[in-house]
Amino acid sequence: MKIVLLGSGNVANHFALRFDQLGYQIVQVYSRHKANAQALALRFNAIATDDLNTVDPLADLYVIAVSDEAIPEVAVHLSNDINGIVVHTSGATDLSILQAFMHSGVLYPVQSISKNIETDFTQIPIGVEASSTSTMESLWKIAKALSHRAFECNSKQRMALHVSAVIVNNFSNILYQLSYEMMQDNNLSFELLLPIIQETAKKVQNKPPIDGQTGPAIRNDNITINKHLNFLRENPPLQTIYQQLTLEIAKRRDK
Repeated sequence: MKIVLLGSGNVANHFALRFDQLGYQIVQVYSRHKANAQALALRFNAIATDDLNTVDPLADLYVIAVSDEAIPEVAVHLSNDINGIVVHTSGATDLSILQAFMHSGVLYPVQSISKNIETDFTQIPIGVEASSTSTMESLWKIAKALSHRAFECNSKQRMALHVSAVIVNNFSNILYQLSYEMMQDNNLSFELLLPIIQETAKKVQNKPPIDGQTGPAIRNDNITINKHLNFLRENPPLQTIYQQLTLEIAKRRDK
């Protein structure tokens, strides 16, 4: 299988590594910045380009792995005469953005991907969507080769998944950072919180999150809640977050 990578960032790098492991041939890498395209292409003996007009029209698969904002630009300038399958890897972009192509789809990796951190791609859930039944058959084979956890989902489901992923990953991480700063301000090590972080992550793998909910809000312990809010009075933004999350827990407690 001959593959063209359109992008040279974190996602493109990890797809490239996995494709190479599978014996797929990466024939070309595109990036707006030629040096970035060259750096990735060199690793796989591929051709680098910064011009979409020079993209190889004879590849089997074209993987658009760029920022969501850049997908429309790449899609518009990519030749419509391509017979291979054109996919993007975004969780928040509708499949219809690729409607100009005869065969199109989505390969969405549900993971926080960093360029220099090794990831076991076989364990990353891969959401698959396609423009036709025949295209789905082809993409499904690719997705199953990429990962043991491939699944089908439409654009609406993928958006719900992406929002949920942002909540559990990005939002939880900023809460970690807020706690980190509070611990530092009070001469405490953030490492003291690691066991409780790990325990929470462990519990959620075995039962619905609400079933593992603990703390003053689920106990309706208003005395402790008020003490916490008073402690946070000099940090109004964090106090507001604490109040809002406490209300969300209370709503589910009272159901």
